[in-house]
Amino acid sequence: MQQIEVPASYHIAEHAALTDIVDDLAGSTPDFVAFQVPGEGGWTDITAARFAGEIRAVAKGLIASGVQPGDRVAIMSSTRYEWTLLDFAIWTAGACTVAIYATSSTEQARWILENSGTRLLIVENASHRGVVAEIGGADLGLLCIDEGAVDTLVERGSALDDTVLKQRREAIGASAPATLIYTAGTTGRPKGVMLTHGNLLAEVTAVPIALSGFVSAGDRTLLFLPMAHVFARVIAIGTLVMRVTVAHTSDWSTLSDQFASYRPEFILAVPRVFEKVYNGARQRAADSGRGRLFDLAADTAIAWSEALQDGGPGPLLRLRHALFDRLVYSKLRAALGGRCHAAVSGGGPLGARLGHFFRGIGLTVYEGWGLTETSAAVTVNTADRIRIGTVGRPIEGHGVRVAADGELLVRGPVVFSGYWNNPAANAESFEDGWFRTGDLGYVDADGFVGITGRKKELIVTAAGKNVSPAQLEDVVRAHPLVGQCMVVGDGRPFIGVLVTIDREALPGWRQRHGVDEATPVTDLVGHAGLVSEIDSAVAAANATVSKAESIKKIRILSDDWTEAGGELTPKLSLKRPVVLSKYAAEVEALYS
Repeated sequence: MQQIEVPASYHIAEHAALTDIVDDLAGSTPDFVAFQVPGEGGWTDITAARFAGEIRAVAKGLIASGVQPGDRVAIMSSTRYEWTLLDFAIWTAGACTVAIYATSSTEQARWILENSGTRLLIVENASHRGVVAEIGGADLGLLCIDEGAVDTLVERGSALDDTVLKQRREAIGASAPATLIYTAGTTGRPKGVMLTHGNLLAEVTAVPIALSGFVSAGDRTLLFLPMAHVFARVIAIGTLVMRVTVAHTSDWSTLSDQFASYRPEFILAVPRVFEKVYNGARQRAADSGRGRLFDLAADTAIAWSEALQDGGPGPLLRLRHALFDRLVYSKLRAALGGRCHAAVSGGGPLGARLGHFFRGIGLTVYEGWGLTETSAAVTVNTADRIRIGTVGRPIEGHGVRVAADGELLVRGPVVFSGYWNNPAANAESFEDGWFRTGDLGYVDADGFVGITGRKKELIVTAAGKNVSPAQLEDVVRAHPLVGQCMVVGDGRPFIGVLVTIDREALPGWRQRHGVDEATPVTDLVGHAGLVSEIDSAVAAANATVSKAESIKKIRILSDDWTEAGGELTPKLSLKRPVVLSKYAAEVEALYS
């Protein structure tokens, strides 16, 4: 049985709580700029001392509003400073934060609020207020950030003495619930993952140890991931531990401009962001007539990174790499602000291709792996131990085991103790003290963990061939014209794929092919030039697998898959059952 366990150099005390982080920071470095928020003419600094003071004031307001120790307080908001402020204030009041995605529907919000037994709901704006208006509930209070929720809470608690906060702090410890995060629900109804103060403290203690080789105190980063996702929550806490300044944004459509403006030293993102950066750069190069140059530069970057793992690049590769660094790579780094030297990818598989590309251009992406149930990362590549194509080694204090059927099992202090009010799911999720992740993978001879697929997503063809769709989809999505794709074929005679077109890539493609810009997408999916490009993307994917696993037929769709349409989760993962249901006719057409 493949297994690795890494000892811990730290200990989480029984009485420890997440609020200690801010108290320690405000006491030791009160002038440290923890956050920067948009202000008139630029950014406004929020120091550690100011942050701690605002937390105390808001926490008193929560207590004055009737929030009791252990109560659940929900936040439904996009990514912004107030999310983190409210999060820490809820903990300071001795309560537990319930995270709700800003894009949730009424029924999704209803389930979370009712299942969690939430006492107070804080929404971001009038739109969210409208989403939850039908839910009601005699005991459910409601506040709105854009309508002065923070000021209202500060005013409510203005008469309370700090002693009440001291009493609340003494009542909680490492085993107290800190947050309920409901799984995105790619299959079935979302389950509430209950993470304790100890779980999150272990995460933000172990991961900074792993990242210390490339993250330094005083660095800046732009946080844009949805705060209801565990990855973003851990970033918000961990950056305080690492003394990194954070700015927030929820606008993914202008990330390139925001990177160039804010100039972060490192970024943390899901794989789709890195795919968009790569595809966007390749598309712009093609539109300007430099597509061939970009492809050569990309091949060289990948070869350079691969050589770093295999004895180092030779003289000819060094020469080519230096040339393309001047012509291409330096411009790509400048597009991220010019100071970004590293990145962390989580929330899904990045793939070796993108990992090698980014390291080859001088922006190493350190891929990690984890789940909501593991408080985010349980493995991560580090500056001194990195192997592209894997998700790294376990963080300190944690172990990974491969079960007989290839499923990865994990244990350690970041692993949750169970789902909220769901004993049946809990019974299915643990095996001899190890959490069953549902991911398939391996542990190599050096302790690096690799992910080969998701157990529930494994396709078994009619001939009995097991096919993991992730590897094929990763390569197909590398083409700039591909927005999303999904490999199908469970119980079928061969593998097929559904493909959507990236709307951002279409203007340049239309221009290059002399197609009128008014031509609708429905008329483009059968265009010989477009079909040929998608065929080439599929051919590249097929080159990575055996003949039995290769894609035999393609169905190009005129629709776009989005979170609003229900096909994607908030972190842009495919909801496969939804796609299979909505596009059942298109799947049948592949086999007719």
